Amino acid sequence: MPVRKGAAAKRRSTIGNSVPLPTIAPPKKSKKSENNTSSIRHSTSRVSTTRVSILPVQPTTAPGVVLAFGQGDVGQLGLGSEVMERSRPALIPNLDNVTDVCAGGMHTICISSSGAVITFGCNDDGALGRDTSEEGSEFKPISVELPDKAVQVSAGDSHSAALLEDGRVFAWGSFRDIHGTMGLTKDGIQNKPLELFSRIKVTKIASGIDHLVMLTEDGQLFTCGCGEQGQLGRVPERGAGRGDSRRGIGYLLEPALVKLHPRVKVEFDDVWAAGYSTYAREKNQGHIYVFGLNNYNQLGLPDQSSQYQPRRSESFSGRRWSKICGGQHHTLALDSEGTVHVLGRKEYGRLGLGKDCEDAKVPTVVPLLKNFKCVDVACGELYSWGMGTNGQLGSGDDADLYEPALVQGKQLEGRSVLRATAGGQHT
Repeated sequence: MPVRKGAAAKRRSTIGNSVPLPTIAPPKKSKKSENNTSSIRHSTSRVSTTRVSILPVQPTTAPGVVLAFGQGDVGQLGLGSEVMERSRPALIPNLDNVTDVCAGGMHTICISSSGAVITFGCNDDGALGRDTSEEGSEFKPISVELPDKAVQVSAGDSHSAALLEDGRVFAWGSFRDIHGTMGLTKDGIQNKPLELFSRIKVTKIASGIDHLVMLTEDGQLFTCGCGEQGQLGRVPERGAGRGDSRRGIGYLLEPALVKLHPRVKVEFDDVWAAGYSTYAREKNQGHIYVFGLNNYNQLGLPDQSSQYQPRRSESFSGRRWSKICGGQHHTLALDSEGTVHVLGRKEYGRLGLGKDCEDAKVPTVVPLLKNFKCVDVACGELYSWGMGTNGQLGSGDDADLYEPALVQGKQLEGRSVLRATAGGQHT
């Protein structure tokens, strides 16, 4: 969570909490994915400079420091080997001038103002992209070797990716499926950055738990990784498993074009990935196309079946959407008017709709935030809600929060929050 020093605006009464990023979804593979919390950021005045931060997000130009809280037993907090958990935001030492940060399942990846990529946390399957043979090196923020400056990063359970200034995509680590490790490519796990895609200039990347999506400058989508829940949008259900296709595992792991109906010409201008799903915004009308897991209507589709090819989600119609993010079973969406919407599974308070709410089958406004205009071009305070078992809400204890609540702490005093990102058990 990058923050910037400065005169903090006057605090209002606590009207919200940090949003839970969900993770109790089939197939359940590891503790890494178990994120049921969400994070929202907005300013303290009801004006257009208010903003909400939901993942994944585009890099900001304003550098800041990084605060972390939640579970840190494998170094994902970057606070050293002695710190196993923090229930309040803690400053990561020696990590200044950060412009982007992304929390993976049990690791964290940052970009500095110079374009350097820095990682820390669990290095199972090579998720850190660097050597960690030295004792304790997983707990320290250390840079990854790349051939050019990075402008965006993304992270899943066991993989990480970086979009370079020249439009190339490098990735490292591994994807996983119901059978275990898949590898990053057909050659297996990649412990160091590998050039994954350079055919067309990429303008944005997004990672789900075990898949990667790339948006090219000409508005096309390319995907790779696990496709069991339809999250690749290009692999039929019968061929979604690694042993289901005659083409072999390379068919899943090699980036390939997501195609719509031959008679339908669609150009996209933004893309987001959640746990086992993908959301893409059509350029001209702003329609949202979705594919992936929909067992709790997290795609906004009425039927609860997984979608293996792009399908327009009518429940997103009528608004222009600027951000979409989510976990395995729920989705958060920010519209162009600055309103936060949620849909999907209600458990653990992940929707922020209160303790007695039902699952949301369509985008539903979060009541405690509806009077605030949230945009992606300002700084402000941090709110969270959802499962608090590992302190990932920053509330000071492990209680679940069913509505948005203000995150407070000594390290937030005099600082404005620029970005928030939630991993499996840390923020």
